[in-house]
Amino acid sequence: MRIIHDEFLYQLTFLPKIFPVNCYFVREDDGLTLLDTALPYSAEGIVTAAKTLNIPIVRIVLTHAHGDHIGALDTLKKELPNASVSISCRDARLLRGDRTLDADEPNSPIRGGLPKPNTIQTTPDHLLKDGDRIGSLLAISTPGHTPGSMSFIDTRNQSLIAGDAFQTRGGFAVAGQFRPLFPFPAMATWNKEAAMHSARRIREFRPTLLAVGHGVMVKNPIEFMDRAIER
Repeated sequence: MRIIHDEFLYQLTFLPKIFPVNCYFVREDDGLTLLDTALPYSAEGIVTAAKTLNIPIVRIVLTHAHGDHIGALDTLKKELPNASVSISCRDARLLRGDRTLDADEPNSPIRGGLPKPNTIQTTPDHLLKDGDRIGSLLAISTPGHTPGSMSFIDTRNQSLIAGDAFQTRGGFAVAGQFRPLFPFPAMATWNKEAAMHSARRIREFRPTLLAVGHGVMVKNPIEFMDRAIER
């Protein structure tokens, strides 16, 4: 596991040279908010990293319900029973294994590794909507990769955790934009049109740093975002 620190944000990367999967700590006055839980075996590394920082994990927030973002959720919840768990209202259904679409959603299959019904034991404490606050983080609805994907911007410094709305591994790209060197986020994207709309929305927040689910963090990312959106 690799850890990179930037002000309030810590990027924890599993399999950094092969198939990088990121999760994040956001430091708050009362402890750490964990953004995503990476892979099933990642729980030990996440807990050890928090102990090394000597800061408790008090919240778990999920950007979306794909397996490489919720993999260690149940194990972590058992290890950290007092940590609250949050996910969007929409992706809470995917967490339960419900892949049905709403009547007003594009009729394209929800892709990627999603849990089967009744396999995730953790019940979220909070179902998030656009504009909700979690500590210093503002929740931003960014559907496309999944119907209920969310991004989170730190209102203290405009750092933005985008889940898989963008990728930087294999080339900077919007979700659904195929990158031969790392095609997996594109292959797991539900709706490219919605993903493009969400990418433009994220750009409007003018983040000072972009942190994604797969790839390195990018400071001053606006130019890179504009190029990816234009492509």
